[in-house]
Amino acid sequence: MKEAMYYNKLKDDIVHCQLCPQFCMIKPGETGKCRVRKNQDGTLISLVYSQPCSAAIDPIEKKPLFHFFPGSKTFSISTVGCNLDCKACQNWEISQAKPEDVPAKEMKPEEVVEEALKHNCDSIAYTYIEPSIFYEYVLDIAKLARQKGLKNIMVTNGFLNPEPIKELYQYIDAANIDLKAFSDEFYKDMCKGRLQPVLDAIKQIKQMNVWIELTTLIIPGKNDDKIEIRQMCEWIKANVGDDVPIHFSRFFPCYKLLNIEPTPIDTLKKCYEIANKAGLKYIYVGNVVDTHFHQTVCPKCGMEVINRSHRYELEEVHLENSCCKFCKTKIAGMF
Repeated sequence: MKEAMYYNKLKDDIVHCQLCPQFCMIKPGETGKCRVRKNQDGTLISLVYSQPCSAAIDPIEKKPLFHFFPGSKTFSISTVGCNLDCKACQNWEISQAKPEDVPAKEMKPEEVVEEALKHNCDSIAYTYIEPSIFYEYVLDIAKLARQKGLKNIMVTNGFLNPEPIKELYQYIDAANIDLKAFSDEFYKDMCKGRLQPVLDAIKQIKQMNVWIELTTLIIPGKNDDKIEIRQMCEWIKANVGDDVPIHFSRFFPCYKLLNIEPTPIDTLKKCYEIANKAGLKYIYVGNVVDTHFHQTVCPKCGMEVINRSHRYELEEVHLENSCCKFCKTKIAGMF
């Protein structure tokens, strides 16, 4: 256990967590909504520091990150817990669990870095659940990883307060941020969160020169409204730029939404068309077999500069010094 960062001590040993926009008021012996930050006699502690329940080697494209050192390997780690409760969570077995519910293996920050280097990974990804809930662990690993030449990646819901973002993201090189919908009603009903803090976080992280890509899981009847999708794409272009890649991901029944059918392919195609019409340059569709939607296309000449298989494995790369080999146009990203 480790003392948590970002909280205030109040009377009667109550603590007020300042890490995320939930701002949990936590009585002695209790935890916040994330279930991993506990008030122990007036001190907020992390129950999951150095306690990952999952560690694996993934292709970077699985995060998904398509414009950040494509073809490289990333060492992925996760603990249990989350500060949201998304009805469509695909990792709900660990995101909605308590630390005592899931086996964990102790890995100190230096051991995580050693494992990443041992397996010839180029980066460490904090992923699978919302990594900001194991904030102190991420921060300590990220500092060591940077010293060893490794990149740091957050796969995140973006539901984090400005000061913690400012401190952590100076050590983060890339982030895939879930922009779950462009409706506060969706966030409240489907995630038990709010939209505006996520939008604010996306802008702040972008301003810190972190490479970002966005993902939206399209759920039939929940966040697939064409007008809402258009407004979201227009917001992205206006606030973080037309070269920020967006991944529209196909929903399959899971967790609390077992009664909803998978997203129709036509719906995903329409999202692609809306994003393209809004002026976004790099648009992808995930969880589909059609590899047409996995390719990186030069926004100027229309030629495919990165070809990926349906498993996101690289097949062909037509880049020279991060530029399209055919027309020499700069392709946004880190290659």
